[in-house]
Amino acid sequence: MNTVFIAGHARLPSGMAAKSIYDTLTITAEIDKKYGVIVTASCTLATVHGREYVQQLLRGHSLQEGIEKPVQEVKEHYLGKAGNAIESALKDLFKQYEQYTSSKKY
Repeated sequence: MNTVFIAGHARLPSGMAAKSIYDTLTITAEIDKKYGVIVTASCTLATVHGREYVQQLLRGHSLQEGIEKPVQEVKEHYLGKAGNAIESALKDLFKQYEQYTSSKKY
């Protein structure tokens, strides 16, 4: 298989629809092993539109370039209550990716 599946997690703020279902926001990504490109992504936001927005934001981004660009996109364009949780989950996902890449045997 040429991809790896990685998840990032963050605590959701109170007063959100997703909070009644989940305590944490999870962002998952299928990532190309060689180039670090996010092939597809998903998250546990309550609305389909929110989940699709996160997927569009992440698809095609290479984690070899860091996570700063998607985090900045969230800061500038996502104006919902989950913004900080999305940023934190992205950073956690990137941390998991870094652990994966540093543990690979060459």
